[in-house]
Amino acid sequence: MVGDGSVSIILFWSLLLLLQDPCSCHSLCTDSSETLFLSLSLSLKKYFAERWDILIATGAPLTPKTPLVFCLCNGIVCCDPIEDLQLRRQFEAMNISDSTCAAFLKSIICSKCDQFSAELFKIDSETRSVLVLCNSTISANSIMSLNVTDDYCGNVWDACQNISIWNSTLPPLFHGIAEATVYSTSAKLTDIWQSKIAFCDKSNGSSVNGGICFNGEPYSLRKTEIQEPPKGLCLEKIANLSFLDMAAHPDRSNRVFLVNQQGQIWLANVPEEGSGKTMDVDESNPFLDFTDNVHFDTELGLMGIAFHPNFANNGRFFISYNCDKAEWPDCSGRCSCNMDVNCDPSKIGSQNGAMPCQYHSVISEFTANGTTLQPSLASKVNPSEVRRIFTMGLPYMGDHGGQILFGPADGYLYFMMGDGGGGGDPYNFAQNKKSPLGKIMRLDVDNIPSAKQITDLGLWGNYSIPKDNPYFEDKEMLPEIWALGFRNPWRCSFDSERPSYFFCGDSGQ
Repeated sequence: MVGDGSVSIILFWSLLLLLQDPCSCHSLCTDSSETLFLSLSLSLKKYFAERWDILIATGAPLTPKTPLVFCLCNGIVCCDPIEDLQLRRQFEAMNISDSTCAAFLKSIICSKCDQFSAELFKIDSETRSVLVLCNSTISANSIMSLNVTDDYCGNVWDACQNISIWNSTLPPLFHGIAEATVYSTSAKLTDIWQSKIAFCDKSNGSSVNGGICFNGEPYSLRKTEIQEPPKGLCLEKIANLSFLDMAAHPDRSNRVFLVNQQGQIWLANVPEEGSGKTMDVDESNPFLDFTDNVHFDTELGLMGIAFHPNFANNGRFFISYNCDKAEWPDCSGRCSCNMDVNCDPSKIGSQNGAMPCQYHSVISEFTANGTTLQPSLASKVNPSEVRRIFTMGLPYMGDHGGQILFGPADGYLYFMMGDGGGGGDPYNFAQNKKSPLGKIMRLDVDNIPSAKQITDLGLWGNYSIPKDNPYFEDKEMLPEIWALGFRNPWRCSFDSERPSYFFCGDSGQ
C-alpha cells in the first residue's frame, strides 16, 4: 500500500506538464478533475472515478474581487480566493524543507490557477506537453515565472529527489501504482522512482523534449545554441480587446491589420525578430472605425477583413460584420428564413428579445483611395462603405461564421456561413440546396451586374457568380454555393504552398 506522501508526489507530478514551457494564446480554464484523471495511471483512474468529488473542477476564467494571495496570478484567473487558500494549505501541509524544491512544487500547484490552463492539456485520451507559442503572457511576479530550462523535469528531480514531501490531503490509494512501496506519511521522489530517466518518463516522456510550434516539428525557444527557425507560426497575446481576426498587409511588409469584434480595425507594426520590442496598438487611431453600424454581442460583431488581390492599385478591401436593423435603417436584406427553404419566421419566435432576421450578416466594400496617392500607404480610411456586397437576415443569433477570404489562385471572394443557429439545425438549413446557411459561398466581386440582373437572378447583393462554381449548372442549388453541410465554419485558410488545398475548422454537429 502506498502512503499519503507518495500520493502527493504522484498527484503533483501529474501537474508537472503544466510548466514545461508555460504559454498559451487564449484564456480558458480546464476541468482540473478531468485533467488529473487523464494524466494518472489506470489504478489511479479507478480510484478517482470512485471519488470524483474530492477534486476541484474549474470553469471559465474570472476576475476575483479579492486578489489571490498564495498563487500570485494577475488579472483573470481560474481560481477564486477560497481555492487559493485550499492550495496554500495543501502546499503548507507538504512541509518542504528545501526552498528550491518548494518553489518548483508551488509553481506546479498554482498552475491550476493560471488563466490559460485549458491550453495546457488535451482533454481527450492523454496528456500532452505545452506548445511553445510564447512566454510574454507570463508576468514578472507570476507563479509561472521561474527560470525554466529545457530540461525542466530533470531540474525538478535534481532539486527534489531527496526532499521529503509530507501529508497529502487525499486518502491512501490502492497498491500497484508506484515502483516502490511506501508506508510512511512522507516520501521522496527516490522512494517512488528509481532514476531521473524513469521519473521524467512517467512525467511526460523524455526530459529533453523541445517545444513544438504549429508545424509540428520539434523546436525549443529556450536553447542557447543556434537553431534553424521554426517554419510554423508562434503567437503572442496582444491585449484584451476582443480581437477576432488578423490580416497581413497586402504589401508583404511587417504590418498587420487587427480586427476587434466591436467594429474597429487597427494597423500595427510587427517588431523585427530579435529586437525585443512588442507590438503596440494605438487604440486612439484606428485604420477604420465602423462601430456605429456594427452590432456587438456574444456571437455578433465585426467578423473579418479581406483585401482585394490588387489592393496596391485599386485600394479595395472588404469587411464582414453583423448589424441590427432596429438600430440602423440601412441594415436591411432578405431573410434567410423564407418560403424557398420551408421556413416561416413567425414560427421561430424571438430569441433574447430579438425577432428572426432582426440581425443580418453583411459584407461591405471600402476603399483606401483618396487618403493617399498609394493605397498601401494609407493609415486611415473613410468609414463610408463604397458598396454593399452581401446582406442576409439571420434566423437566430448564433452560428453564422462570417470569415471572408480571397482565393489565392482564382481571386474570388469566399464567404463562410454557419447554419444560423438553433439546436440541431431545426430547419436543416445546412443541407438545404436553396439556403445559403451552413455553406461556403464563392463570389465574383469584380464583375458587378446591373440592379435588374441582381433582381432577376435572385442574388443577395452586388456580385456575380463564378461560372466554375461547382453547382453553377444545378438548378436546384443556389449558384453561390461552393461547399455545403457546415454547422459553423469559423476559421478557414488556403495552404500557402498548395493554393488548391483549403482547410476549414467547423464546430460540427
